Amino acid sequence: MLRIITDFDGPIIDVSERYYRVYLFCLEKIRRPNQQVRQLAKAEFWQLKRSRIPEKQIAVISGLDEAQAQDFSQLRRQTVHTEPYFEYDTLAPGAVEALLKIQQAGVDLVVMTMRRVRELDYAFKKHDLGRFFPENRCYCLSNDYVKTRDIDDKPLLMARAIQELPPASDIWMVGDTEADIISATKHGIKVIAVECGIRDRTQLEPYQPDLIVSDLSSAVDLVLETALQQTT
Repeated sequence: MLRIITDFDGPIIDVSERYYRVYLFCLEKIRRPNQQVRQLAKAEFWQLKRSRIPEKQIAVISGLDEAQAQDFSQLRRQTVHTEPYFEYDTLAPGAVEALLKIQQAGVDLVVMTMRRVRELDYAFKKHDLGRFFPENRCYCLSNDYVKTRDIDDKPLLMARAIQELPPASDIWMVGDTEADIISATKHGIKVIAVECGIRDRTQLEPYQPDLIVSDLSSAVDLVLETALQQTT
């Protein structure tokens, strides 16, 4: 059996608008009355995020002082995963077509995400994605889970998945962050990094994924092509 484990935010969901709206909200909330700030355009902001520029530095680039940057960072952390902002998430281009292709090929499809149950459910309902992922193929955080770091939390999800899922002869992971790459390599799973998420190629390369491609569609095509070559 061929299995694809995919991350959710990045390969399937584009979170850039949510992150940008939260940035605008925090900048407006932290600035002093009449304080001149430099509101970054979305493209510039998102490139800074993808290059892993710290929140505080983004705040300073935007015209806040050091003390304000600290408050900005804290407010952003409290806000970015709250319900009013999840509505700004959109489907990544070509993601649904890629999921359909996986389904039609009879591949075992698993989602593995740092979202909490309620956050994943919200997106499933909004974008009609539950049809691709039965409950026993969804690995996410419980609503009361105390997060530490993705690079620590995600390998634990992967370990649980390996223990609970039926054996597969060939497994691939698709993700857009170092946490995805670490989770897969730690458990001897082949991993494809995609450039359509929150890390750019420069940030992904040091973690040595098996491949780096543009998006989920490219990753799926590659996996199916490799599987076909192996059977022939």
